[in-house]
Amino acid sequence: MDYGFSLVDWMLYTLWAVIGLMILDFVIAFIRSFWKGSFDTSFILGYLKDILYFLVPLQFLTSMFGLVPTQTRWILITFFFISGIAIVIKYLKDIFSKFR
Repeated sequence: MDYGFSLVDWMLYTLWAVIGLMILDFVIAFIRSFWKGSFDTSFILGYLKDILYFLVPLQFLTSMFGLVPTQTRWILITFFFISGIAIVIKYLKDIFSKFR
């Protein structure tokens, strides 16, 4: 497998970062609620909402690339990376707030 630095590779890395931080945040919340003895499955609904509100739009943007003319494709790519970075920052802030 050849890992490169092309635009498609960076888009894949962005999705990996979002999914990885989402899983890490979920595991931390799961372990904390389990050790407190107040294990409740309702916090899982928040992560399902995050998948619907964060991951599905990113996947939708990647599926739009074939429909958009080449000259204006950079707008979708820019929006994809801005959205991806915002989601990564959101999860990093959530993870660090759980340790305070």
